[in-house]
Amino acid sequence: MNKKTSTLNNGNTTQLLGDIRQLIEASRRELAVTVNSSLTLLYWHIGQRIHGEVLKGERAGYGEQIVSSLAKQLEAEYGRGFSGKSLRHMLRFAEVFPDVEIVSALRRQLSWTHIKTLIYVDDHLKRDFYLQLCQQEHWSTRVLQERLDSMLFERTALSRKPEDLIASELDNLRQSNQLTPSLVLKDPYILDFLGLNDRYLEKDFEDAILRELEHFLLELGIGFTFVARQKRLQIDNNDFYIDLLLYNRRMKRLVAIDLKLGDFKAEYKGQMELYLRWLSKYEQESDEASPLGIILCSGKKQEQIELLELDASGIHVAEYLTQLPPKHVLEYKLHQAIEQARERLQSTRPSAK
Repeated sequence: MNKKTSTLNNGNTTQLLGDIRQLIEASRRELAVTVNSSLTLLYWHIGQRIHGEVLKGERAGYGEQIVSSLAKQLEAEYGRGFSGKSLRHMLRFAEVFPDVEIVSALRRQLSWTHIKTLIYVDDHLKRDFYLQLCQQEHWSTRVLQERLDSMLFERTALSRKPEDLIASELDNLRQSNQLTPSLVLKDPYILDFLGLNDRYLEKDFEDAILRELEHFLLELGIGFTFVARQKRLQIDNNDFYIDLLLYNRRMKRLVAIDLKLGDFKAEYKGQMELYLRWLSKYEQESDEASPLGIILCSGKKQEQIELLELDASGIHVAEYLTQLPPKHVLEYKLHQAIEQARERLQSTRPSAK
């Protein structure tokens, strides 16, 4: 065999090996999905069967007694996958999702680990929020846990709405796959990854965001991409600058961000409205929705924001946190904000006759 033939053979072998590897990996992935789907349905049927037996019991502790007895025998025959803890997960699964049709859809899109995490989210609307985004955004289990730990739902504008409106928006998301601003916009934004100390200038703030742009876009939420820094607008021979201009692919709209170091001030509204109208006139494409504005402040006064009716102008005001507070502090603050917002919205809605 001459040198040229040897070289060709080596090249062909390399290509062949690569093709076969791809086939093997694809087959393994398909097999893993099939196994996960089958096991998830099995776990639901086991949980449903145990649930039905537990309901027959009249004395306290009957359910735990059944689980313990079953676990002892099943674990001996089939291994650790059927321990008492595992059977309790299956039981919880059947209780939270009693409809087999819903389970059939879930098992094709989410892993058993996803499901185990979701079934312990007590609030059904919050659970549905994470479930929808897991399915549509293909979150890994690690990302799902991170979103739960950062209280993503409680920080969305959606969580401030009355429960019937939340349910309606989530149902619309399920049917249309269309994100609304209330599903994407947050308050507060947690920017602890910027590494800012107690004293910094607005330029330091902007520079830090650009250094950590990937983290910043992830914190902003689904579908954001960077367009420009200090976007220049020329109006009547005057220059104006948008701190950050982004685009959201899912909402199909430009998003202008204004960075402010102090508390929100009423005059910020006029400035942002000017930016949005300029963008709408000169930058918005025919198939895009109207631009949105986000004013990031270190603090805000809620009554001012309500009186200015910023939502009607497509403007979202949010606080940012450069240091992550203890979880119980953040949790208390968010729950207070949600309750107050829902009370205000409920008081302005016309009463049913």
